Amino acid sequence: MAKYRKKPIVIDAFQWTGGPDQKEDPLWIIDAIKNKKVWFKNIGSPSVKMKIETLEGVMTADVNDWIIKNTEGEIHPCKPNIFDKAYELAEELTEDN
Repeated sequence: MAKYRKKPIVIDAFQWTGGPDQKEDPLWIIDAIKNKKVWFKNIGSPSVKMKIETLEGVMTADVNDWIIKNTEGEIHPCKPNIFDKAYELAEELTEDN
């Protein structure tokens, strides 16, 4: 028997605020919205939800959830407490990157 360590990977992600204070959205989420892979329920209300079509079915993101694009290009939500345990900042992107 042997022990294994999960390989480190770098993902794209942003924290969704669900409101007008949302900073610029990454191009990949804008494309997913245009392609109807991502849509919203209860827009303009405190109970706004982001719906994301995944290989496992439609997943729901709540306000302040992290939205992740993995190495395969799949998009899915992640709760903040899980995101904080699983991920650390690899590089801060600016308009120049």
